[in-house]
Amino acid sequence: AKADRFPDLNVRLRPIQDLPSGGGTSQGAQYSVSLQGNSLTELQEWLPKLVAQLKKSPKLRDVGSDVDESGLLQNMVIDRDTAARLGVSVGTIDGALYDAFGQRQVSTIYSDLNQYKVVVNALPSQTATPDALNKIYVSSTSGKMIPITAMVKQVPGLSPTSITHENQYTTMDLSFNLAPGVSMGEAYAIIQHTVDGMRMPGDIRLGLGDNFRRFRQAQGGMLWLVLAAVLTVYIVLGMLYENLIHPITILSTLPAAGVGALLALWITDTDLSVVAQIALVLLIGIVKKNAIMMIDFALVAEREHGKSPMEAAREACIVRFRPIMMTTMVAILAALPLAIGLGEGSELRRPLGIALIGGLLVSQSLTLLSTPALYVIFSCLAARWKGWRAARRERRRTRRLVSQQS
Repeated sequence: AKADRFPDLNVRLRPIQDLPSGGGTSQGAQYSVSLQGNSLTELQEWLPKLVAQLKKSPKLRDVGSDVDESGLLQNMVIDRDTAARLGVSVGTIDGALYDAFGQRQVSTIYSDLNQYKVVVNALPSQTATPDALNKIYVSSTSGKMIPITAMVKQVPGLSPTSITHENQYTTMDLSFNLAPGVSMGEAYAIIQHTVDGMRMPGDIRLGLGDNFRRFRQAQGGMLWLVLAAVLTVYIVLGMLYENLIHPITILSTLPAAGVGALLALWITDTDLSVVAQIALVLLIGIVKKNAIMMIDFALVAEREHGKSPMEAAREACIVRFRPIMMTTMVAILAALPLAIGLGEGSELRRPLGIALIGGLLVSQSLTLLSTPALYVIFSCLAARWKGWRAARRERRRTRRLVSQQS
């Protein structure tokens, strides 16, 4: 409120992150996107229009750009009719300006030990002010020296103090903050929809800032990480149990854990951040231990004691119920302080605890019933498959014997 008394003062607040990701802009905002194009003039025209449109959105705050057009510019406007009448071409005028203010290399001096480039330009004392442009003379086709002021007019203007290029495109950044409860994906969709509705020139496109680029990379990499973790678990369990069916029984607990974690995040209105995605990966290792404890006991009872799948699953549920409940409660209580959000920086760790507790509660409630049932179903299917293959081999052997006797 105190800052409102100063109309030229722009105050923006940005939270300090425990794990900085290199984001932030020169305007103090946390997020940024960019407009990229071939023409600086078009970007200078369309960027303020985009900023004005985005300021109308209640989901974006502190919208602004880091373009500072405080640099002085002298535009040279050529009167082509006068230049043609005096016998001076546009190329001659351009060459004269480049000789005076550029660094044209005209020759190279070679010595025994080194070589020196000969560069033509005006003295620094003669190029310090815009009036230096009026002292340039150009040669006409008739050989006369004509002052450049006879055919060129200076028009002062403003230009950006710095021009950024990215991938050979001229780039101008647009910075903003998010309103509470707005995700990065939702903000980018709003900006993209606004850009599409403004019908900008075809060579202008929307670019990603550092935060959005890292968010896209994390979103794409997390899916492959989860798939790789599930595949690794399946291969390891298949080798340990010498069975390709019951690892699927163990992995069947993962969907319930994922649904529980996402449901908990939705109920608490928490974003699916990178930390929450890490919790999903942790759930892959935590949740499947319940099924491992149950399936391992059932397999031992079935193989060593000759019990049926139904009896083995029932005994495993009775014997392993207490350790399953104890280990799950320990994990939930350990994640409870994270979910409550105690201490500084708790907003970073809170999604981890919420996702873990939600995934463990839902998985624990469902897998105590689904895991024994799936174990019995898969065991019966495996027994039928083995019986069908044995009967098929027996029929083949019988046909071979009949063919040999005939």
